[in-house]
Amino acid sequence: MEFYKNFFSDYKDGLSKIEVCDVTLRDGEQTPGVSFTREEKIDIARKLDEVGVDVIEAGFPIVSKEEAKIVREIANLGLCAKTCALSRATKCDIDCVASCDINIVAIVFGTSDIHLKYKYKATRQEAIEKATSALDYAKEYGLTVRFAAEDATRTDLDFLKEYFLAGEKHGADMFSIADTVGILSPDAMRFLVEEIKKVSDVPICIHCHDDLGMALANTLSGAQAGAKQLHATVNGIGERAGNTPLEELLTALYVQYGVNSYDLTLIHELSEMVKNYSGIDISKNKAVVGRHAFAHESGIHVAAVLEEPMTYEPFSPELVGSEREFVLGKHTGKKGLRYMLEKEGHDIGDMELDSILENIKNKASVNKFISQKELKSLVFEKI
Repeated sequence: MEFYKNFFSDYKDGLSKIEVCDVTLRDGEQTPGVSFTREEKIDIARKLDEVGVDVIEAGFPIVSKEEAKIVREIANLGLCAKTCALSRATKCDIDCVASCDINIVAIVFGTSDIHLKYKYKATRQEAIEKATSALDYAKEYGLTVRFAAEDATRTDLDFLKEYFLAGEKHGADMFSIADTVGILSPDAMRFLVEEIKKVSDVPICIHCHDDLGMALANTLSGAQAGAKQLHATVNGIGERAGNTPLEELLTALYVQYGVNSYDLTLIHELSEMVKNYSGIDISKNKAVVGRHAFAHESGIHVAAVLEEPMTYEPFSPELVGSEREFVLGKHTGKKGLRYMLEKEGHDIGDMELDSILENIKNKASVNKFISQKELKSLVFEKI
């Protein structure tokens, strides 16, 4: 583990000042077919708080009276995390957020020309006027305002700067750069954050989608460039291809940059909770929380891992509340097989071991892998 911390030491100081905002209860719930119950939302919020996320985006209150009620209940749970809620740049949305006892309101307005033309049918100047008017109204309530540019990454850069500077003049507490369609690369994200920082000292938030599979990389790149607040969802759920996965973000922050502000041992439990509540399965080979994230079959790998796990693991499964697994298949070696048999209480001689291993390889060529039940059957045949 020390290798990674030394290798990335140049970035460590800057990233130690970041905060993580989980948006599972809002953006994650916008996954097609996902709708959390009141009890599920409260369970997730409590578990996120145990993990130690800094901000929980509790929902979009204007959606319904029930949504507003749940957001208000989460805001009053007595969590250590700050609470946030989404609002369009309208007075009715802001009124609704203000009634929910929320710490932070995220006022969102699409700033790209395609959004202005087709969604708002507004000019750039009209967009600024409407967004800053909403900002002023939120400030009258005493709310902390995250001034968000939806589709910021397809917005003309000069106009994006103008939009954010207008927000600064009206008292925005944070700017939010939303890569709404997941179009950026890490280099482009770094450039964009650096460009905004040239014109303003207002803290920057990064909100990334995973349409090109680069949400995590873009989020970390934004952090390296100086963004303060990083957005993510548990298991990366969200619209279309989803968002930056929280479990991968927190683990990467620790492994690569030494950020140890979060209880990673609860990650697997949190991931399973959201999987069950959302009904969205987790890919077996998904980083950090996938079933195969710490699974080993190859004889060469297993033999090395039994001597020193870091030979084939970048971090231990215990770090994220998971377990290591050795899988029996056509690539299994004698050392791994002996270990698994001894773990089950079987002391097998070399000849019997060779015979069992040969049977495993033959069966695995057809069945792909051997279950514990099948292994026991093979053992009994040789006893």
